[in-house]
Formats: sequence, structure tokens, C-alpha cells
Amino acid sequence: MHIFISGINFNKVYYLPYNKNLKAFSRKLRNHSTLGEILLWKQLRAGSMDGYTFNRQKPLGNYIVDFYCKPLKLVIEVDGGYHFTEEQKIVEELKLNFLRFHDEEVRKDMLQVLWKIKTYIEEFTAY
Repeated sequence: MHIFISGINFNKVYYLPYNKNLKAFSRKLRNHSTLGEILLWKQLRAGSMDGYTFNRQKPLGNYIVDFYCKPLKLVIEVDGGYHFTEEQKIVEELKLNFLRFHDEEVRKDMLQVLWKIKTYIEEFTAY
């Protein structure tokens, strides 16, 4: 099966395409993160999650995702009520997996959020 979006065949692309015009905006988003995003970033950065490196506010296609880990093919979104399901659909067409948490969930139950991420990692690496 071949996937075409805006004339790009993603099965023949070895990198994930992104809109270069979003790069500056993604930097701005890093400076205006929600509390949940900041708290989760403290847990994910510098290979803290089982040695995997995550990018923060990563442009993918025409969207910016909160966290992305290339080796795990994983996108993590912390919703503050403004993310769109269309974004998830497009990113899933890139054969990436989504974990989505509410901002309040991250702030109030970080251990559960980290457990869900670790469970994903264990299941992904088991194959």
C-alpha cells in the first residue's frame, strides 16, 4: 500500500517530511507550553525514558506534535483542549502511533502516564 499526501509518497521517503515554515513556530510553542507538557518533558528529556530520545514540539507534515520519538514511531500529545483529530489521522498515515493524555491527567497522575508510556515501549520492543 502506498500513501500519498500532497503528492508525497511516504513509503519511499526515509525521513518524515515537515513544513519548514513551522520550525520557528515550534520554537515559540516550546516557550509557551502547558504545565502538563513541561512536567512530562522533564520525564522524557535526555533519554530518561528507557534510554529513548524524544523531540519536543516536533513539526511532522503540516502539524506540530508535542513529543516525538523516532525509534519508537511514537507521538505523544498532551491535550489542552485544542488538538484536532485530523492531525492524528494525518500523522497515523505516516505509520506513527499516538498516545494522548489530558493536561490534567499529566499534572495529577504522572505515575500512571509514565506507566502507559513504558507499557507502549515494552509492547513495541517485544516485536
